[in-house]
Amino acid sequence: MPKVVDHQQRRRELAGAVWRVIVRDGVAEVSIRAVAAESGWSTGALRHYFATRAELLAFACEEVIAQVTARLTAMPAPSDMREAVGAVLLETMPVDERRRTESEIAFAFLALGLQDPALARVQRLHFGSMFELCLRLVSQLAPARPATDDAAREADDEAARRAARHLHALVDGLTVHVLAGHLTPAQMIADLDAHLDALAAPQPR
Repeated sequence: MPKVVDHQQRRRELAGAVWRVIVRDGVAEVSIRAVAAESGWSTGALRHYFATRAELLAFACEEVIAQVTARLTAMPAPSDMREAVGAVLLETMPVDERRRTESEIAFAFLALGLQDPALARVQRLHFGSMFELCLRLVSQLAPARPATDDAAREADDEAARRAARHLHALVDGLTVHVLAGHLTPAQMIADLDAHLDALAAPQPR
């Protein structure tokens, strides 16, 4: 009886090999040959799944996004909204070795996306999904008061989007500073907590 091959699982194994090469050697060293050697595959077998380096890199980054999203989806319903928002954001930040690896991989695509349209698509997916997460969290943490008219509603919507942009920039900035060694994870968490506490404080209209 012919062996049944789980192609999705094999693609995930290759994504893991890409992650290991990026973390150990840097994204510039990722190649079909390097990933084949890391995974124990032949270059011919690898090209059966990914014809180019860009396809391989794009899939590896998409897998990081999917992995983080799956963890966020599986998180239990919050009993305290402020603590829940912090916990969600920390799932995307380099608090421990696993999340540091994910952050290193995600940010490795920042420069690559400026040069390659295929990787720019993944970069937009990463930034877009993170902004939407921040917007949802801001709305949960500091819900707007009922608007009295269309102008007030539009002002509230823009204020929420501005707060989400600020939160997104803070999360990315703190992440980069930890990856660069300018902050410790504990300092990062303290700075994030201070911002969330201010965001959750009642705001006068």
